[in-house]
Amino acid sequence: MAIILGIESSCDETSASICIDGEIKSNIIASQAIHAKYGGVVPELASRAHQQNIIPTVDQAIAEAKISKKDIDAVAFTRGPGLLGSLLVGTSFSKSFALAMGIPLIEVNHMQAHILAHFIEEPKPQFPFLCLTVSGGHTQIVLVKNYFEMELLGETLDDAAGEAFDKTAKILNLPYPGGPLIDKHAKLGNPKAFKLPEPQIPELNFSFSGLKTAILYLVRDELKENPNFLQERMDDLCASVQDRIVTILLNKLKKAAKQTGVKDIAIAGGVSANSGLRSSLLAMGEKYNWNVFIPKFEFCTDNAAMIAIAGYHKFLAKDFVGQDVTPMARMEM
Repeated sequence: MAIILGIESSCDETSASICIDGEIKSNIIASQAIHAKYGGVVPELASRAHQQNIIPTVDQAIAEAKISKKDIDAVAFTRGPGLLGSLLVGTSFSKSFALAMGIPLIEVNHMQAHILAHFIEEPKPQFPFLCLTVSGGHTQIVLVKNYFEMELLGETLDDAAGEAFDKTAKILNLPYPGGPLIDKHAKLGNPKAFKLPEPQIPELNFSFSGLKTAILYLVRDELKENPNFLQERMDDLCASVQDRIVTILLNKLKKAAKQTGVKDIAIAGGVSANSGLRSSLLAMGEKYNWNVFIPKFEFCTDNAAMIAIAGYHKFLAKDFVGQDVTPMARMEM
């Protein structure tokens, strides 16, 4: 039997999870509401909140799994990428816990963990599979060859898809976090109401900076003509923005599937919770005879269950790190 404690602290969610022989027994997440008043995550406030939350979160995860801390065989933690101060809290706690209990330490790449979230529950994709990983900080298409070998086929050259959603929400005067609110309004609007550009980026890479600028100019020009434009057309505007972002993502994914011949297609990361992306991917899957895999909502956003499941497979491979390990704000796939 292998019992893994997973720790996630890459941004503004403090999370702890217990994995027993590949089965998640608890997944506790402490969110930080303080950032809403600032319209985005404040790194210093995030790291302070992690310090307050981490011990109660771990205690709750252990209690919910009905084990003792003495039963834990290894600690898996997010080494990066992420906010350095936030990562430092999770890394320091994990190192201290492992040292005190005399158990191994396992580093986990946050983006790889998002992909391995597909192995928390059935159905699970077969290797090799393609994964579109979309979050506030990253947009990537990855060819997943096995649990540990992943090839980056394409990524954003500037802003991530999640950032495009969040920055658009600011332009539209929607409160933080704005991505889910755009999704909510989009369900009521016409996705073809406003024509927005699709960046012509070569190969399988992405770009969203030009789209953000186009949205900014569209809103600015419309407000000159009608000061009530946002109130009157919010649903249509959100639907058009969401439709364009989803189209950009899925057109590249379709191209990757054609190039590789891979039929098992997955999405991961916080933006994979977007209902428009999920429904459009399912429709595309039916059209092209793909096997589509979409995680539960709780495993899309930042969570320790994905760290624990990644740690479990690393534990089986005896892939451990020493006490000299340090967090990495930028960590390659």
